[in-house]
Amino acid sequence: MPTFSGFRQEDFDVFAIDGLDSRMDAIKTNIRPKFEVLSQHFAPFLSVATGDEMFTHIAKHARRTVNPPADTWVAWANDKRGYKKHPHFQIGLWGTHLFVWYAVIYESPSKEIISHAFNERLDEVIALVPEHFHWSPDHMQPASTSQKELGTAGVKKLVDRLAQVKKAELLCGITIDRHDPILADGEALVSRLEETFGVLSKLYTLGNSRG
Repeated sequence: MPTFSGFRQEDFDVFAIDGLDSRMDAIKTNIRPKFEVLSQHFAPFLSVATGDEMFTHIAKHARRTVNPPADTWVAWANDKRGYKKHPHFQIGLWGTHLFVWYAVIYESPSKEIISHAFNERLDEVIALVPEHFHWSPDHMQPASTSQKELGTAGVKKLVDRLAQVKKAELLCGITIDRHDPILADGEALVSRLEETFGVLSKLYTLGNSRG
């Protein structure tokens, strides 16, 4: 992979730019090239880790006509045409932090199956995911909660909700504050991302298990 320089404060400052066109120009100039570099590494990395060929999808925000995006991301899924209907992986930025997720979002028709798979092996899920990892029920909100804070009961509640609520989602991964020095150290950050996806790829496999 080409040398990855990490993320700078200017990358996060993009989300303070007013206006759709101006913010999108900054995303395309500052952030998207970094996603493209990361994709050259993590598409094959995740393909090997999961055993499923992973295709890159960089957010285009094409449906927006007025409001500028509050976050942006790159996703990987086992589908060349799109990622939203499938369990997938994301790296992205809000104005406050970087996020790294395994995600099952509301468009997925597999939510009940994945919820059942996680419930069947909930002890394995809890043992696999480190306590400092976070869970979220909504990819459109920046807030998330650590597994340590949720506990087994809290994780189960999110897993149950995935099957019970039409718009429910389930995300698991890490967040890194924009001021954390690791973000500016490309090599160290890639190592942290590899370590994180090492865990999340196993979660992906558990979610796809059928018994």
